[in-house]
Amino acid sequence: MSGAANGPVLSTAGITMIFGGLTALSDVNFEVDRGSITALIGPNGAGKTTLFNCLTGIYRPSRGTMTFSPEEGREIQLRKLAPDRITYLGIARTFQNIRLFNNLTVLENVLIACHSRMKAGILGALLRDRRTVQEERSMAEFSYRLLDRYGLGPSANHVAKNLPYGAQRRLEIVRALATRPSLLLLDEPAAGLNIAETRELDDLIRYIRDQEKLSILLIEHDMSLVMSVSDRVHVLDYGVLIASAPPEEIRRDPKVIKAYLGED
Repeated sequence: MSGAANGPVLSTAGITMIFGGLTALSDVNFEVDRGSITALIGPNGAGKTTLFNCLTGIYRPSRGTMTFSPEEGREIQLRKLAPDRITYLGIARTFQNIRLFNNLTVLENVLIACHSRMKAGILGALLRDRRTVQEERSMAEFSYRLLDRYGLGPSANHVAKNLPYGAQRRLEIVRALATRPSLLLLDEPAAGLNIAETRELDDLIRYIRDQEKLSILLIEHDMSLVMSVSDRVHVLDYGVLIASAPPEEIRRDPKVIKAYLGED
């Protein structure tokens, strides 16, 4: 596993999310080190996806700050930014339930993600000027290369819903990578995968971190995957962060064992 380099790419301070009278997150402080694979675990209802939704602009936290540092010396406050702006700045995510455009091709799914980086506006798209055509060609070439890199090249022209489940999971990750993030959020990427596919996912997550030179934050219930792939693990329980440590320490933490891993 790769060690951290040059400080955190993401840090939160006092993140609190209140829905009516329900406190879903309470004073959450954590960091994701640059170049690391970091896991966020906890029982169902602990607030993990709520935190992801805060980080990606779907929810605006009731209190607290979220600081994104895509490169050293640059700090961006995320709390008041819209989801499309956060994506443009370099944070991409997948979802627990696959959200592909099922009736579009594999290539078209990736091209849609590429449009977040396109410079041509509505006028360029309508007029089809030379710069717009060149940009679209460049995006198509980039998308093909990305699909090839992650084993989906032969399926580029297949309809997304016809892919095997594991390949659909991989496509959702590739679509997120097409936005060219510096931080990738994976929401239960092993959900629905069999044992062999989960082993492949372990290798894939490491490969993405190293190949794309980015940082990864993942929510995951498969503890063997978490303990294998993570540099650091944060544990939420009822919206409260109860532990942050390397996986070998988390495995032995009495609070974590009681709240999540089981008393045995």
